[in-house]
Amino acid sequence: MMVVGIVAVCVVLAVLAFLVPRLSRHPERGTQRTLGAGSRAGGKAPGILGRILSKPFRSSSNAVSRSGSAGRRTRGRMPF
Repeated sequence: MMVVGIVAVCVVLAVLAFLVPRLSRHPERGTQRTLGAGSRAGGKAPGILGRILSKPFRSSSNAVSRSGSAGRRTRGRMPF
């Protein structure tokens, strides 16, 4: 279920970054802040379990960052 949510957020951010690049940064940062909190909470578990629990949040944060930057980069390459 979480995967579907992250994919939906990435698609929305990519479209938002393509249409209004400056306004897309605030939602991107908010999403990364939320995912960072989850990563920090999961990382408090002891030992290897902490790394296992925080990894999905870190990879989701990377995906959100990549989708936003890809939308802005695509917008920058457009001829108009």
